[in-house]
Amino acid sequence: MRYEEKERLNHQTQKKYLTLRFKNGCKAFWEKTSCKVILFAFYPLPILIWFLFKNHLGLEDIPLVSPVLFALVDLLLPVLLIGGTLAILILFGTPFGFDRTANELRRIGMTNSVGEVPMLLTRTRDKKHEHVEIFEFDTVGIPLTDWEKCRGHIEAALNVNIVKITEGRNKRRILLHVVSAGRGMPDFLEWNDKYLTEDDSTLVLGESQTGLVKVDLSKIPHVLLGGSTGSGKSILLKVLLVQSLKKGAKVSIADFKGGVDFPRVWHDKCRMCFDEDTLLTILTELTEELERRKTVFREAVCANLNEYNKHSAVPLKRHFFACDEVAEVLDKTGLTKEQKERIGLIENRLSVIARQGRAFGIHLILATQRPDANILSGQIRNNINCRICGRADTILSQIILDNTSAAEQIPKDIAGRFIDHNGTVFQGFWIDERSL
Repeated sequence: MRYEEKERLNHQTQKKYLTLRFKNGCKAFWEKTSCKVILFAFYPLPILIWFLFKNHLGLEDIPLVSPVLFALVDLLLPVLLIGGTLAILILFGTPFGFDRTANELRRIGMTNSVGEVPMLLTRTRDKKHEHVEIFEFDTVGIPLTDWEKCRGHIEAALNVNIVKITEGRNKRRILLHVVSAGRGMPDFLEWNDKYLTEDDSTLVLGESQTGLVKVDLSKIPHVLLGGSTGSGKSILLKVLLVQSLKKGAKVSIADFKGGVDFPRVWHDKCRMCFDEDTLLTILTELTEELERRKTVFREAVCANLNEYNKHSAVPLKRHFFACDEVAEVLDKTGLTKEQKERIGLIENRLSVIARQGRAFGIHLILATQRPDANILSGQIRNNINCRICGRADTILSQIILDNTSAAEQIPKDIAGRFIDHNGTVFQGFWIDERSL
């Protein structure tokens, strides 16, 4: 592209930014009392300047030019009022750090093909998270994928930690949700019962830079935990199960490692199974309970468990089925025909619960190192929307989250750090099993 063409495009972009800043300034004036006070406080100044020129500079003593000067002085007042108003509104619409941010992004090469840098349009405080600030940028044609790739460079350039990057109201806007670089996550976080939520459907996963991370099982009924060995997924699984037990739920746990990962205290509180026969029995009972609740809810004219329990004198409990390493159960490699048929029955029961369990309060929490298609069928996997990944390589991250964010954002030397399906990075709780 020729130099003249680049200059023309840059000139158009600058005019567009000036217009946007004026619009944002008008919006700020309309919404903020402080802006109104500043603008109205400005008006006496041009009036004073006009009065001084009009009455105290002796213009009447210059006979030939005095009519012209008087005419110019008369024009001075509206020029000062209009020009000053426009300048102040543009200033209101210019976010703090406007030029500095552009310069920092230019230094890391965050520019389009003609050398234009994304321009900061607004800086606002997130209404849901007091520590989070939202930077809105005009993308100048730089796609979301490039922003994600440059995440680390942007954090270093702007001296912030990026919580997430999203598109704005259209693809020409990018929103950076950021917190101060000094506000990090702890490397270790111990569970305390003060984190328990009041309702029986919400479980707490851990803490992110914006606060506690939770999952509402009345909306997202099942959880899939993945990650490499030592990432902390088994501990996170236990944290969720401890909360379930403290809320009065019934918990069944499949442990095909002989129960070594779940000490005796779990056996006293939960229904444990260590073989396929017992597992099939438990899952069959859960599907039968699901069918029974269908009839009960239909007769009570209730759509879900929460609604039923509000109107019932005898509330129903939630049921949780957990498996610490589901690959130990569902992997069909090297099995006989009869064994594969048995695994097929287990998959069938899991699939029914995955599809229909939400409304009836029957939930799956499955943990596995590698939940690929050979382990979890598409029907089960597609009905587990809450996916959480710990430390992982790019392939494993892609399998669990359908993207590589776990490999890119989870440090290799920190256990218990996870990223969920929404892109939120959090530190999971560690729990002392004796607290049961």
